[in-house]
Amino acid sequence: EKGTVKQIVNRPQAMLEAKDLAKTKLSTFLEQRISKFLVNERQVRAQVLGKKPSEVPTAEGLTIRIVNSNDKLFSALPEFFKHYEKDKVAGEMKYRSKILLLFQKVDGVDLCLFCMYVQEYGKDCPAPNTRRTYLSYLDSVRYFKPEGITAFGGDPKTGRGDSLRTLVYQELIMGYLQYLKNRGFTSMYIWACPPLPGDDYIFYVHPQRQKTPKSDRLREWYMRMLKRAKEQKIVVKTSNLWDLFFEGGKEHRVDPCKPLDLPYFEGDYIPGALEDNFTKILAEQEEEKKGAGKKSKKTFKGSSSRGKSKRTAGESVDSQVMTRLGDTIKHMKDDFMMVHLQPICSYCRKYIIAPEKRFSCETCPNFDLCERCYKDDCGLDERSRHPTGSLAVHKFKESVAPVVKDTSDADPTMECEIFETRQTFLSLCQGNHYQFDTFRRAKHSSMMVLYHLHNPAAPAFTSSCNVCSRELEPGQGFRCSVCTDYDVCAVCKNKPGFSHPHELKKQSSQTDSRVSRMSEEERRARQEQLRKTMQLLVHASSCQDKKCPHPSCFKVKMLFQHSLTCQTKATGGCQYCRRMWALLQLHAKSCTTPNCPVPRCRDLKQYRRFAQAQAEKRRRMHYHQMVQNHP
Repeated sequence: EKGTVKQIVNRPQAMLEAKDLAKTKLSTFLEQRISKFLVNERQVRAQVLGKKPSEVPTAEGLTIRIVNSNDKLFSALPEFFKHYEKDKVAGEMKYRSKILLLFQKVDGVDLCLFCMYVQEYGKDCPAPNTRRTYLSYLDSVRYFKPEGITAFGGDPKTGRGDSLRTLVYQELIMGYLQYLKNRGFTSMYIWACPPLPGDDYIFYVHPQRQKTPKSDRLREWYMRMLKRAKEQKIVVKTSNLWDLFFEGGKEHRVDPCKPLDLPYFEGDYIPGALEDNFTKILAEQEEEKKGAGKKSKKTFKGSSSRGKSKRTAGESVDSQVMTRLGDTIKHMKDDFMMVHLQPICSYCRKYIIAPEKRFSCETCPNFDLCERCYKDDCGLDERSRHPTGSLAVHKFKESVAPVVKDTSDADPTMECEIFETRQTFLSLCQGNHYQFDTFRRAKHSSMMVLYHLHNPAAPAFTSSCNVCSRELEPGQGFRCSVCTDYDVCAVCKNKPGFSHPHELKKQSSQTDSRVSRMSEEERRARQEQLRKTMQLLVHASSCQDKKCPHPSCFKVKMLFQHSLTCQTKATGGCQYCRRMWALLQLHAKSCTTPNCPVPRCRDLKQYRRFAQAQAEKRRRMHYHQMVQNHP
């Protein structure tokens, strides 16, 4: 009556904001760190500009949330596993996948600005990934407010410096590194691989004014961030993969490394490159064997492969793989960053943690030895001791190695289907045109991302009428029971002259979740019910008791039996088969059991791995193309 707009107190499910997403200890830790950073930065900038802190603008309305945190299995690639099976290499490695989102409230709307995908391999993960983390993907869109602000007032002489937006993003990664260090992780691996111009990693269609960074620019961005992390004692030191593991590197000092010693992460460059090299070398060996068999019957004076045979004669497959891989990444070695959160032994490359003792060189910076390597070094003659080739032996200072935790995660698991993988979210945005190329579209796309996060049961893709192309609301219209993806609205169906050869069934009109807000208790109850359903599926798959006391075991067994004998199948519209297929797919996404008894679980996992391998191969090809175009 007075012409004032009342603030919404209890928002419906479709209007929930970023702050309404579930909090975790990690998100709270990062929000507190960013808040302290912004307060300090504002005070310093105000002092440099000669103003009061309240007179200088700063970033406000920031919200950080972890939207997906679940356990996954990464299987070693076939040739790699076959070659090292005798060494009892782990065929599968369990890790926790996490997705972090940063929102900022601009003009009353939460904008999704920053996204980061990480993989955490805990203390129970077998070598070489024990206590390691992999920053797999990172993306942002340039709508951070305020714009044009130089953090801390810039350099006193030139006034130049990093933007506030850049330092907030870097502070976010530094906070995550600190959180990892507090939990007992020893290192993080980063592959600085920018997308090709026009391609997208996570967000679909970036603003035109936002340039795609080149490899050197992206690498410089990471190095500035890591330099600040070292100044704050978060990072012990940084290096790169080539210097640490390949012969000729600055930190490669003792025994040659095997491919088995390299960090082995899902989606990274190294696993695919190792697989390609193993495949090529083994194929060359087979060709040489066939050629040797033919030449034994009839010999020739000359041989075009004599130089090659001499070069590889007596050289093991491991050595050939490391040599070829080293030659490939040598010229782009700075793109493969190793971030050490704990002291690392300069000889054996193992991290020095309690109860071991740490021996630090008093002359050489960042030169540490573990207790075993220090004893071995003391047993050598003076010329062979550190530093090698010098008559002056450096002294070492003994100290207690840092005590680390067991890397256990205090936050619960969280599953979000639309953020299951980078490609899943990108496909959702592409299919629904959730673009970020303009400010207006970015607001709409962010709003829809929040809608899907708050309403996981809502359909990810909207259906449209095949006759008039009008968008259909959930529960409205009719769907063909035979044709795939054929929908028609009620208006077109009731028009005279409309005909379709198959039966059209009215779509189920479920209660729209946008009308009422789902409470936290209801959300937890739903997750618990889903967990029990997955447990029942595993139980029924291995249960041999015909008189099983479990009330629903017999029903699930009957669904299994039906799916074997059904002639209609899920593609034909059988509701029972569709229900069973949906349960199997949901189970396979989160299954971490190596020999799972659930039917089709192994096939579904292999299909997902094949699709992932193809995406990794394309990424490696794009990376090589980029390096060749910009040497």
